[in-house]
Amino acid sequence: MTRVKISRVTKVPASEAPTASGECPPSGIRLTTDDGDAAMGLRVVGIHLENCGKQDYSVDGYPLLELMDKDLSPVQGISIVQGSGGISTGTGFDEPARPLVLKPGESALSGLMWRNTTESGPTANIPYVRVRAKQGADPVTVTPQLDLGTTGKLAVRPWTRPSK
Repeated sequence: MTRVKISRVTKVPASEAPTASGECPPSGIRLTTDDGDAAMGLRVVGIHLENCGKQDYSVDGYPLLELMDKDLSPVQGISIVQGSGGISTGTGFDEPARPLVLKPGESALSGLMWRNTTESGPTANIPYVRVRAKQGADPVTVTPQLDLGTTGKLAVRPWTRPSK
């Protein structure tokens, strides 16, 4: 007999859930996150934007983020910085933001970066992030489980084309 233990269940509003692979939402844009990478307290999670629609899609700058707690209420007191914000160098987060036009089938990449450093004060654990590809875009709520420690800071990378 095989036993399975469920360690965490997350839920997001159905209208803001990432679409399953192969499905294209009515917006024509699929937004997802990867599993991330963690080493020596540095955490990075990729945000992937795919134009699965039939028309060109433009982005310029950074995704728009809203941090939310376990009850899906906005979290206050965390600085979201564009670029690396001094968290780490050599990560691509400080590349200049440039306008991108994604043709059908093309993708863009952004990311979140933070350090899980704990010093004095309360720690911040943020289970949900509401992401918009740009102003006016439909939101998608993702569950990267941000363990920000006591840093109070989250970096966001500009939209870029993925490396080939």
